[in-house]
Amino acid sequence: MAIERARPDDLPSVLRLLERHGLPLDGASDLGEAMVVARSAGQVVGAAALELYAEGALLRSVVVDAGVQGQGVGQQLTAAALALASDLGVPMVFLLTTTAAEFFPRFGFERISREDVPASVRASVEFQSACPASAVVMRRMVTLS
Repeated sequence: MAIERARPDDLPSVLRLLERHGLPLDGASDLGEAMVVARSAGQVVGAAALELYAEGALLRSVVVDAGVQGQGVGQQLTAAALALASDLGVPMVFLLTTTAAEFFPRFGFERISREDVPASVRASVEFQSACPASAVVMRRMVTLS
């Protein structure tokens, strides 16, 4: 299993993964520059991406193919995305989740209210329409490289 920066030709595979797992596709086509993928036997089997904003980043599209779930791929992808955030000088990473609120604290994420999210991040399609108002909001401060 290799975790690496996404290539432009990975996008169709990532979009299919998101669709199969019921994750939002809105804006996902624009995430290529700040996306990491898990590759097994040349196939994309997982992805995680950052939407970059003036005041932080939104971690989104963390997805792992059902055939490789339970093997730590989601953890590796999340760690790689957070390392990328650090490399890019992003001070804070936010996320919205309806199903994985217990997964992300191991990476230093804490629950916060929507009001604690900077306006630039709250203006994202994820906050505006893609995720329900009931989604848990989380934040992690990033240690810059």
